[in-house]
Amino acid sequence: MRAFNVPEPGAQPVVSDLPVPEVTEGTVLVRVHNAALNAIDNALASGAMAEMMPHAYPLVLGRDAAGVVEAVGAGVDHVAAGDEVIGHILLAPPIQAGTLAEYALLPAAAVAAKPAGLDFATAAALPLAGTAAYASVEALDVQPGQVVLVVGATGGVGSYAVQLLAARGATVVATGTPADADRLTGLGAARVVDHTSGTPVADQVTTAYPDGVDALIDLVSHSPDGLPLGALRKGGKVASTLNAADERVLAAAGLSGSNIMATPVREVIEPLAAQAAEGTVKADIATVLPLEQAADGLATLAAGHARGKIIINVGD
Repeated sequence: MRAFNVPEPGAQPVVSDLPVPEVTEGTVLVRVHNAALNAIDNALASGAMAEMMPHAYPLVLGRDAAGVVEAVGAGVDHVAAGDEVIGHILLAPPIQAGTLAEYALLPAAAVAAKPAGLDFATAAALPLAGTAAYASVEALDVQPGQVVLVVGATGGVGSYAVQLLAARGATVVATGTPADADRLTGLGAARVVDHTSGTPVADQVTTAYPDGVDALIDLVSHSPDGLPLGALRKGGKVASTLNAADERVLAAAGLSGSNIMATPVREVIEPLAAQAAEGTVKADIATVLPLEQAADGLATLAAGHARGKIIINVGD
């Protein structure tokens, strides 16, 4: 099968032929139609996570996929060969299996039936980014009427977070550029703050909301120093997907918060897919690339230029 993989530690990813994975107990072999790129794919490709979790090579990149079940292992009874599904490869040692391939072996716990009205590209865009957004909103316990700032709103996770917050009746303030404004307001943002203007985001937010906003979802900061905590009122809450929510730093500022670890299991993927099929959640797909151009998609992600989700078309 064709697969986008890292042949050995330190090597650049390439498309090459690899053996089709063999189905095992508790797994689902999927013939992949579409897969999604996520920031974690760059981390895995570079070996940045090798000290945290052992890697095995050749390492196939990609975590999310949508396709058709080829075979199921023992103990799997919620999907069968021929079913159209959405799935995710959960992080478990050793890291080697991926979805940027003609066939992918997924844990059954992270495979859900694809609604008939949902196309494969949209389905592939949902699992990791949608789960991260959902978990962030849940962690903040957002209530109708609250004002929530989303930093990093233009990416895949951000686009879902804006929609989920707006659906809860929150007033969403999203960071972006002037070119992003129409897209973000179309997703549900009430206001777009230009993070490229030279004026700190916190200052722009407090100009509009002098008492501060109620909550912050930060998708870009890798340390507490990067969080625009000055935008929050006392007692406000913070959710970070990059481990920037330091309990002591937040407490010193009169805030609380948590770091989010997305786990796209079936129980979370299914309701997201249902919402997408109904049209109440939109997969904000920026680009669809062939497998041979997956490296270009990773470069776009690494440069921070992604607007919405980047999808890889693997097969029909």
